[in-house]
Formats: sequence, C-alpha cells, structure tokens
Amino acid sequence: MLGFSVNEIDRSANHRRDQAWVAAQLASPKAAVIDIAGDKVGIIAGHVRTRLPRDGEELVFLGCDQDDQPFFGSRCTNAEEDWRDLRSLAIEGAVSAAELGLLAQARSLINWHITHGFCANCGAATLMMDGGYRRHCDACGLDHFPRTDPVIIIVVRSSKGLLLGRQKVWAPGMYSALAGFMEPGETIENAARREVHEESAIRVGEVHYVMSQPWPFPSSLMIGLIGEADSDEITVDPVELETARWFERDELLLMHEERHPDGLKFPTRMAIAHHLILEALQLP
Repeated sequence: MLGFSVNEIDRSANHRRDQAWVAAQLASPKAAVIDIAGDKVGIIAGHVRTRLPRDGEELVFLGCDQDDQPFFGSRCTNAEEDWRDLRSLAIEGAVSAAELGLLAQARSLINWHITHGFCANCGAATLMMDGGYRRHCDACGLDHFPRTDPVIIIVVRSSKGLLLGRQKVWAPGMYSALAGFMEPGETIENAARREVHEESAIRVGEVHYVMSQPWPFPSSLMIGLIGEADSDEITVDPVELETARWFERDELLLMHEERHPDGLKFPTRMAIAHHLILEALQLP
C-alpha cells in the first residue's frame, strides 16, 4: 500500500470557518485529539492513540469520520518512550491506511503552525483561524494559508533500462527514482526534465503522470512520473547524488525480490518510487 495516500476524513471545509461550529465539535463527547511530537505518535493495539480535548488548548481541526466523530491534532513537545515515527508505521503497516493518511494531514498542519506563528509581511504574531487552515495577522490584515511543496519524482526509461540513483545518506544498496522540488513558473514536465538533467545529465523527452503521494516530512506532495530518455550518457552531479546508473529489467526483478547478489534494492511498497518502478516495468 502506498503510504499516506488514503484519507477518508471529511475535512468539512464549508463549516470550519464558523468558530461556533468548530467549538461545537470540540465540545462533542466523541471528540478525539491526536498528539504528535515531531513525527511521532502513540499507538495502542494497532490504532493511533487519542484523548479528549482539554480546556483552552489550541488544536487544529482535521475533520469528521463517517460516524461524525470529530478529530483534532495537537502539538506535543515530548514523545513518550514507546511512541512510533510515521515512516516506521508506514513501512510496517502498523496502523490502517486511513489512520496513516490522517496522521499525514495532522503532522503537516501542525508543522506549518509551528513555523508560521509570525506574519511574513510585518512580523507581528498571527492568530489561528478556520480550525487551523488559516492564520490571520491583525496588525496588517494579511491572511496566511498552509502550504504544500510540490516535488517531482521520476523514473526514466531508455533502451538501457531504468535510470535510478542513490544518495550517500541512504541505506547501503538503496537506489531510487530521481526527485526534486518544483520551482516557481515551472510546469510539472519541465521540472522533471530539469531535475533529471541537473542530477544525471540525461535529457528527457516525453513525460507522463502516474500517481501522487502526500509526504508529510514536513509537507510535500510527491508527483510521480515516468519519462522517456532522449540520451543515455550519465554524468552525476556529486552534490545531488552519490551515483546513478541504468538498471536492466532482470536486475530490477532481483532487487524487487530481494535476491540481488550485491544486496541492491529499491524503496519499500510504502514509497511512491517503488510503484513507479513497477509501473515502468509494466508489473502489477
């Protein structure tokens, strides 16, 4: 299962601007608060740990589930010893896909509030509004809204196979799709072509969209693509990558089955790169 990609919550965007409505959700006996410390949360019996709201605390409204149970997120300054990080939960499938998606939403929103407590226009303190989906500056009247950073991630194909690279900080033997942040004024396709050329000197022609994945570290949207190479001579940018090379189908199948003689592998099923590689190989 692609991690963080399922979120069944109703975010109630048409209601959360009403402070009285949000207050009523907080007062509900079914209201549930998820504490998040960095990217760690408490887990009990395979479910995310929740608690009742406390008087006077600032919470972000996440939404209501199919049973009209309202959920809120809270910043916790200290994780308890047995709390788990979101990456581990996703890799292990330790909670349901729907709960994992809810955690991604909560983690991204809470991080945005931590880093946007002051107005970028005048420097005054801002106030949380709309259940956490807006911060307002009374001093200059400017409104600030949560941001999501778009990231392209692309598997490039040629007659030599699939282009994958690795960074020094990754686990030994790990190779993955090339990726990078989009820049202002770029299309998705041109951002992908630029990133691939910057990192590997490979020119990419046709690009097509496959899938996307919310990535709450801290708040990105991975835009998954497959591209067709117009060149095949690799020159690696050592600032971006440790190495990059072409992988033929048979070698990729060994990596997928974790039978590669050199211990090479690509990301687990929770990562979009895994699914892009399978899609490029035309495997289920």
